[in-house]
Amino acid sequence: MFTKARFLLGLVSLSICLCLMSSTYSRYVADTTSNIELLFAKWQILVNNTDITTNLESNISFTPVIEPNDNVAADVLAPSSRGHFDIDIDPTNVEVSFKYSIDIDIDNENIPDLIITEYAIVPADYIDGDPLQLIEAEEDFITNTLYFDNNTELFQFETFTIRIYFEWYEGEEELMSDEDDTVIGFLAATEGLTFTITANISFEQIIE
Repeated sequence: MFTKARFLLGLVSLSICLCLMSSTYSRYVADTTSNIELLFAKWQILVNNTDITTNLESNISFTPVIEPNDNVAADVLAPSSRGHFDIDIDPTNVEVSFKYSIDIDIDNENIPDLIITEYAIVPADYIDGDPLQLIEAEEDFITNTLYFDNNTELFQFETFTIRIYFEWYEGEEELMSDEDDTVIGFLAATEGLTFTITANISFEQIIE
């Protein structure tokens, strides 16, 4: 009788152990681990085909275009000359709203009448000769904000060009006399005097 009781107790204990093991095993099978992958927004901007987002500072040369003048040699400046230079911006690999700022500095210590006059936004599909909307440049500073459009399927920023115009001003408010203009021409002939326009361009993500 005692032996039978011990045997039954052993069966009960074994059954309990098996139940516990089965329960424990089921718990592990029921659990699963999944990875949540989050994509970072893209941030790559090209200026005149140069990737400026790989370095904190980039130096890019812009080639000016001097408007034709029947009375002045090609591609040189003289009083009343006008010209422009283009800044090509490619934000097609950007997935956030951003602001760009252009601070223009003209090395015009010798030519204070050399000034930035206006600028225009040139679209990617622009054809030479088409009219452009000219915007007056205020204190040689240009800024604008472009917003990412989440309501447009497969939205992508388009490339565009900022065309900046300058001129050697001649008029009632000019700062240089005819004698000053003559000195510049002499220095150009004897010392190869040139002028420099520096455009400091910055891009910043918009967080609202």
